[in-house]
Amino acid sequence: MAFTLPPLHYGYDALEPTIDAQTMTLHHTKHHQAYVDKLNEGVAEEGLEGQSLEQILGGISRRSKKVRNNGGGHWNHSFFWETMTPGGSQPSGQVLEAINSTFGGFDSFKKKFAEAGVGQFGSGWVWLVATGGGSLQITSTPNQDNPLMDDAPVKGTPILGNDVWEHAYYLKYNNRRSDYLNAWWDVVNWAAVNERLGSVG
Repeated sequence: MAFTLPPLHYGYDALEPTIDAQTMTLHHTKHHQAYVDKLNEGVAEEGLEGQSLEQILGGISRRSKKVRNNGGGHWNHSFFWETMTPGGSQPSGQVLEAINSTFGGFDSFKKKFAEAGVGQFGSGWVWLVATGGGSLQITSTPNQDNPLMDDAPVKGTPILGNDVWEHAYYLKYNNRRSDYLNAWWDVVNWAAVNERLGSVG
């Protein structure tokens, strides 16, 4: 069965003023849809039908650039939409305890996360990953790579991630990536992040 574009669980204008409706509409219906379409082409070309996206990413070093870029693009964006919610929320419970323990407090974590996002040269993503044993690590990846890929420099289970491609923020923030990263906390769905951390074995 072909991969499909997942629906959003909120309207395109629901994350305003942090992320404007025009950006959300283009990002979901044009950019993400294009990743899905090209991924399906690549899957058919390489005979990968029947494999889950996670299985494909786990062996991505053996796949074409087409499958890598578009498989990562589909997974990353599907994850990204679920990471946000209208009005945002505040971290609590297990994830807050882990952040405080690892980074010395939530403000320190936000600063390190923003630094990694700003420091990602060109297009890419910044992640908070669980790397096993309950430990957390901040990492960034180029293009549409992610920490699930078998050749990622830092491997782990993403529990939080932000898109730092210019198409994610340029209409509103222009070249001010740091402003976008700082504003983004206002729409993070910490309940989803907590659920992801809780599911890590």
